[in-house]
Amino acid sequence: MTTVRWGLLSTAHINRRVIPAIHASPRSELVAVASRDLDRARAYAHEWEIPQAFGGYEEMLTSGKVDAVYLSLPNHLHARWSIRALEAGVNVLCEKPLALTVKEVDQMIAASRRTGRRLAEAFMYRHHPQTLLAGEWVKSGRLGEISLIRSVFNFKIGEREGNIRLIPEYGGGSLWDVGVYPVSFAQFIFAGPPDRVSGEQWTGDTGVDETFTGQLHYPGDRMALVASSLRMPFYTAAEIIGTGGRLHIDLPFVSYDGAPTMLFYAENGRAEQIPVPDEELYLGEIEDMNAAILDGAPNYLSLEESRDHVRTVTALYEAAERRQTIYLD
Repeated sequence: MTTVRWGLLSTAHINRRVIPAIHASPRSELVAVASRDLDRARAYAHEWEIPQAFGGYEEMLTSGKVDAVYLSLPNHLHARWSIRALEAGVNVLCEKPLALTVKEVDQMIAASRRTGRRLAEAFMYRHHPQTLLAGEWVKSGRLGEISLIRSVFNFKIGEREGNIRLIPEYGGGSLWDVGVYPVSFAQFIFAGPPDRVSGEQWTGDTGVDETFTGQLHYPGDRMALVASSLRMPFYTAAEIIGTGGRLHIDLPFVSYDGAPTMLFYAENGRAEQIPVPDEELYLGEIEDMNAAILDGAPNYLSLEESRDHVRTVTALYEAAERRQTIYLD
């Protein structure tokens, strides 16, 4: 086995970003797409020049035609169909968040171990050179002792009617949709989950948090401030502040126009531009999965980290609902 035969589990809009990455990876082959509607699957396959279309998820998973799937179903279906794919002998790259409860994550991890198939959360930004470089700056001590991380991801939803991001039972809400990025970033820089969290949310008439702000408290008086919104114009940024300076990232989680850069501000306030290698944003997660399947390499983003993402987000929601500080076990 020298290449991974990829299938798309759904025809979600996010696939448009992943398809070019699969094509760009020399050890990948995009062979199939599945939808609950065969005509829709066929039309999608024709549009994207995918060889085979399936009119059901189960049909593709049991066809023997795919080695791995990119799962881009709504949040509430991640656990169910990831487990089903693993049980069918198919490796899974599941779009973030991995699941909506820690119990679901544990069931997914158990299925991966039981079947010997790989499961990974599709946090594409974690594989990009910009994120890796930020991590190296922190580990090298160039920023001194890190005391604060600030991160935000906002965008305004256009068509609201029927939008899955605004449906509570589908795992909607700004924190689950885009707030998980700042949460993930904080846990990456601080190398683990917080010991306690607090949060505030604005739900409006949708029943989901359309705006969320949270504080993640770490041992040693370290903190991360995270924010997300589905009501505000597009804006995303991240800042790592230490005793030796701060690192500012204008576009930490999204696609880049040309070679991205970061700015380092020294103690005297002078700014230095840090060049970042240009790389397709979604390529890293595809090649990481290929290496796991073909070479037996460990996935860069571990399932334990993904479990902590879900554990922290659910604690933030509990903190906002109860208006209390919530301690993570």
